[in-house]
Amino acid sequence: MKYTLLLFFIFCTSFRPVEDNVFICGPTGAKKYHYNENCRGLSSCSHGKVKTSLKKAKGLGLTLCGWED
Repeated sequence: MKYTLLLFFIFCTSFRPVEDNVFICGPTGAKKYHYNENCRGLSSCSHGKVKTSLKKAKGLGLTLCGWED
C-alpha cells in the first residue's frame, strides 16, 4: 500500500501539460515571454501580443519576464 501511494504521488507531481501557452510582444524582436497576457511587462508593447508555445519561445532564446518570476 505504501508503495502504491508513493507511485501515485510521483505520477501526480510529475505530470504537466505538454504545451504551455505564453505571450510575447510582436512576431519578432521579443526578449521575454509572459504567462499572463495582461502582464505589466507587456504594457508598453506596441507590436501586438502574440500567443505562442513555451517550447517555441524558449527555442527563440526568450526568458521569463522579471515581473512574473
